[in-house]
Amino acid sequence: MQFVDLQRQYQAYQEEIDGAIAKVLQGSQYIMGPEIKQIETILSEFVGVEHCITCGSGTEGLQLALMALEIGPGDEVITVPFTWISTAEAISLVGATPVFVDICPETFNIDIDQIGQAITSRTKAIIPVSLFGQMPDLKRIEEFGLPVIEDGAQSFGATRDGERSCGVTLMGVTSFFPSKPLGCYGDGGAVFTSDGELAHRLKAMRTHGGIVRHHHPYLGMNSRFDTLQAAVLLAKWPHFAAELKRRRALAKAYDEAFGEVFRVPALETGDVTHVYAQYTLRLPERDEAAAYLAAQGIPTAIYYPTCLHQQPVFAPLGWGPGSFPQAEKAASEVLSLPLHPFLTDEAQSEVIEAVLALGAEVGV
Repeated sequence: MQFVDLQRQYQAYQEEIDGAIAKVLQGSQYIMGPEIKQIETILSEFVGVEHCITCGSGTEGLQLALMALEIGPGDEVITVPFTWISTAEAISLVGATPVFVDICPETFNIDIDQIGQAITSRTKAIIPVSLFGQMPDLKRIEEFGLPVIEDGAQSFGATRDGERSCGVTLMGVTSFFPSKPLGCYGDGGAVFTSDGELAHRLKAMRTHGGIVRHHHPYLGMNSRFDTLQAAVLLAKWPHFAAELKRRRALAKAYDEAFGEVFRVPALETGDVTHVYAQYTLRLPERDEAAAYLAAQGIPTAIYYPTCLHQQPVFAPLGWGPGSFPQAEKAASEVLSLPLHPFLTDEAQSEVIEAVLALGAEVGV
């Protein structure tokens, strides 16, 4: 059993994927070929914004968004300590300082009630993370009056009150890393916005700071999305809605099996949909549970075992153990189970049976 089975996905879509890649090879426009514009148009319409600017990765998308806002040394950006390092890493890479706010224990998303006390005169933006596949109340976060950049690396396709992830705030960023809900076969990402000036800056900054060759009005970087990867997304795109439907069906089956025994993923309040990039339980004896499941042939993953404020690279920020208790507790308890569109009902039944046996084996 695979935690994420990309091989089965490829086999299912092989004809479309091979054909799309062959078209790029025959055309030989490997950098900024026509497939780039095609996928950008499709995704901007899907999200409901004017502009989709593809880039080299989700991490670089966050960095480009901050650069477009001219955020740098002396500035602060609020985010969460319970996420992949990219979120805070991008803030630091532009020279700004990450300021952490604890998470809600039920949804793992930012605790909006704590944002206000983290804002200072140096705060220039907020980067909430739509963790595991669902969005926090981004409209409420916007009420603080600061630019909001949604880190939607795990939530592409999710909705809240009829609006899609990456389309609610000033900018939204997603990732096309292979295991994401919409993944390519390498690195890739995109920034979404309806602000024309920001879109112009982003397009220039992803290509060394200029749109016209040999003219560089901005300091940029090399963050162009690969044409071959755009072709992969174009081939996968017609299947995306069905994949999301399957993800939700699998999550519902897990919820029904585990709801009376374990802390299953909680939905945000309101009209929300979840894409379940990860299906994550909370288990007090997490490490023992993971070892037991591994012995039964059930793969699991831990997102994330160490909070960002406890990473050595961020030690100079001065946060110590206990600074963000909800994030730290989550880091010690979360365990993600196999969930992907090609997980069969039979394989899911194996997972369910093994997880339900945990109580007797490890005292969960």
